[in-house]
Amino acid sequence: MRSATSLQVVGITGVGEVVAGDDLARVLVDALHAQRASVVGGDVLAVSSKVVSKARGLTAPLAQREAVVAAQSVRTVAARRTPTGLASVVQSAAGPVMAAAGVDASNVADGTVLLLPADADAEARALRAALRELTGADVGVVVTDTAGRAWREGQTDFALGVAGLDVLDDLRGELDASGRPMSVTARAIADEVAAAADLVKGKTDGVPAALIRGLSGRVGSDDGPGARSLLRPAASDWFRLGHVEAVRAALGAAAVDAPPVAPGTLAQRLDRVAEVATAGGPGRCLVKDDGAGPVLRLSAEDAFDLGALAQRVLAALWTEDLRGAVERDGEHEALVRAVPLPS
Repeated sequence: MRSATSLQVVGITGVGEVVAGDDLARVLVDALHAQRASVVGGDVLAVSSKVVSKARGLTAPLAQREAVVAAQSVRTVAARRTPTGLASVVQSAAGPVMAAAGVDASNVADGTVLLLPADADAEARALRAALRELTGADVGVVVTDTAGRAWREGQTDFALGVAGLDVLDDLRGELDASGRPMSVTARAIADEVAAAADLVKGKTDGVPAALIRGLSGRVGSDDGPGARSLLRPAASDWFRLGHVEAVRAALGAAAVDAPPVAPGTLAQRLDRVAEVATAGGPGRCLVKDDGAGPVLRLSAEDAFDLGALAQRVLAALWTEDLRGAVERDGEHEALVRAVPLPS
């Protein structure tokens, strides 16, 4: 049987506030002893990345948050302007694609933000080695963090770093219960452990770690490949860009400033359409009011360029949840009237 028939998941209470320089392994072992518990070989400890980062002193001033997020980002997947600054989903330096590169202002000292460890697998390996030295037990360690998921509301914890635990149970090529070969199924064991642990850790209860017992068959003597082995390469990622960013990139307008979360007036949306449509493209595109409301006036050197510009405008309208109709308005000019896309 590949799955455990039962699991025990226990929150580690009494950890207290972790500060830079703390021996996190000692803190966790002492907290376990205080609640009359201990680790044995084959156990798994799931530990919030937040306390790992605090012990490492990975903080920065809140006033520098945007710059810190940029420095912690490998590439931007999607971004929107908000009244308080830039909100972004990026591939983080720590590895996963997540909001704001994992830079977090919750449960930290006023005026500061907390950064993710750059190599969470290395942190998991170091914590595992320290726990082995303190207890003599070979345990698995999962450094957890929180992220949203495409197509679903809410957040869940996932494995940011792993040592000593199977990260993936690859069932491809095996037979299912009906005798049919499986071609897709590969269970993300480490992520499942992180999510289960979060049910007892919580975000507001001061319980940053959990002990999981019942997975000894998945805990090995070596550290294993780590959580980075779960990252999907960009080349095989169908959704490497947000929908707006994908269209903008196709139009050669990736460098145009991120759109706002609140779209604003029709005229403001058309201003952004004009900027995107003419970024590296032919002709000119201006927002005018013809008495019935704002429209886009297109002009170009010849009919071919005018047609190309019109197609770019129609694509750019889609990034603003608009669609348009093109009306010829002279030999090399046209008008585009926009209306909202049907919901």
